[in-house]
Amino acid sequence: MKNIRALVMLLVAAVAGLGAVAMASRWLMDRSSGMTAKVAVAAVDINLGQRLNTEFIKMVDWPSGSVPPGAFTDGQVLDGRVMKNSVLRGEPILEGKLTPVGTQGGLSAVIGEGRRAITVRVNDVIGVAGFALPGNYVDIIVSTQQDKGSDKGSKDESISKIVLEKILVLAVAQEVGRDETKPKVVNAVTLEVTPEQAEKLDLARSVGTLSLVLRNQVDTATLPTTGATKFTLLGASAPATASAPAPVRPVRAHYAARPAAPRDCIGVLSGVLGSVECF
Repeated sequence: MKNIRALVMLLVAAVAGLGAVAMASRWLMDRSSGMTAKVAVAAVDINLGQRLNTEFIKMVDWPSGSVPPGAFTDGQVLDGRVMKNSVLRGEPILEGKLTPVGTQGGLSAVIGEGRRAITVRVNDVIGVAGFALPGNYVDIIVSTQQDKGSDKGSKDESISKIVLEKILVLAVAQEVGRDETKPKVVNAVTLEVTPEQAEKLDLARSVGTLSLVLRNQVDTATLPTTGATKFTLLGASAPATASAPAPVRPVRAHYAARPAAPRDCIGVLSGVLGSVECF
């Protein structure tokens, strides 16, 4: 009899414990559900210029107090939007990383307002051994012949000069992904420039050879240079240009009247006539 009573007490205690655990678990779930929100994040790595669809997006629980500004709580509104920046898997998709509504995908979607994209041909040396990747900034150097003027005796001089600074690399070849860190040797690089810079760059590649100079991404300093010539490269001073000869001024002759030289005179008598002869 005592054993049955003990078993009943144990059974009642077990049921009560299970009920307490269930109630505590439900309370915690209700409390946690009120402290989180659904946020749209990238299901895979997404490159700039790509158009989003349901395969690129997943909804995850995010603490309500730390939802990033511009985050989306409905993944359906992102269908068809185009990325302006690259995002990694698990990273929230924010409004600031998207192009305006209605923008078509591709490289044209990531070109800044008032900017243009221009492609220049490069090789493994000009392209900084493949380290000029999308998202990097470069300077442009042109190597050409400097015009010395219209003098027939003067000769054009070789010069290398930085003509453009802090130019954004949009794409290398046909790739626009910015999350790559390995160098890629390609034959073309697409740069983002202003219309004025596009004109200067097009002229530079037609008159000389272009080279890319990789620069620090956070370095915004502009350093004006005079260019390097053969004489500055070797540490010699440039030869002085021959000055034009001074014009010859005409010499005006001044004539002064000279007094008549004194002469000797004698009187000559011829019959009854007389005369004076001077010599």
